[in-house]
Amino acid sequence: MPVYALDDRIIFPDPNFADESGLLAVGGDLSPERLILAYSSGIFPWYSDDDPIMWWSPNPRMILIPDRMKVSKSLKQSLNNKAFEVEFDNRFESVITSCSSAPRRDQDGTWITDEMKQAYLELHKLGYAHSVETYENNELVGGLYGISLGKAFFGESMFFKKRDASKIALYFLVQKLMEWDFHFIDAQVETAHLKSMGAMLISRKEFLNSLNLALNYPTIQGKW
Repeated sequence: MPVYALDDRIIFPDPNFADESGLLAVGGDLSPERLILAYSSGIFPWYSDDDPIMWWSPNPRMILIPDRMKVSKSLKQSLNNKAFEVEFDNRFESVITSCSSAPRRDQDGTWITDEMKQAYLELHKLGYAHSVETYENNELVGGLYGISLGKAFFGESMFFKKRDASKIALYFLVQKLMEWDFHFIDAQVETAHLKSMGAMLISRKEFLNSLNLALNYPTIQGKW
């Protein structure tokens, strides 16, 4: 399949035209309108500073159904100890900055460029992007952020400075999403970490069908 070159128009090709790696298109911009269209179409940006903006729709796709999250014994112990406090949408910029600087196994640098930070900060101001923050003695020690559209949550990145801090953020996010009857959390690509917590791989076709159903519901915008 060819990789499509985007121009100034806010459009995307059919995600089923992505190549074997999941790469669909390059170029365009990170305006709120384009990002919202991308996520609504099962597409997301992922690139580094030296690359053009790259847009992806992998097959298969990893998702986590909220009520199927697996809670390990160690995580249960951390929850029972109540060593952490969890908040939503209080320090979005700090969370995305911490995610961008967190070391990743087998990865040099970060895909959360300054351009990406500013784009998601704008989505946060518009009420589409949300953060979950884990605190210990008022210090931010873990968290995650992502995009919410309809009954779908698109997880972008997470970080931790203390053991289980990011897992606890995910646990509290899952509790909120179950309360609001969200259909799934999009984890994008397979990781052993999320698989151990109950995430599973589905085909692109199945993902797009699930996404279309989730988008039939209104988006809960604003501070969570």
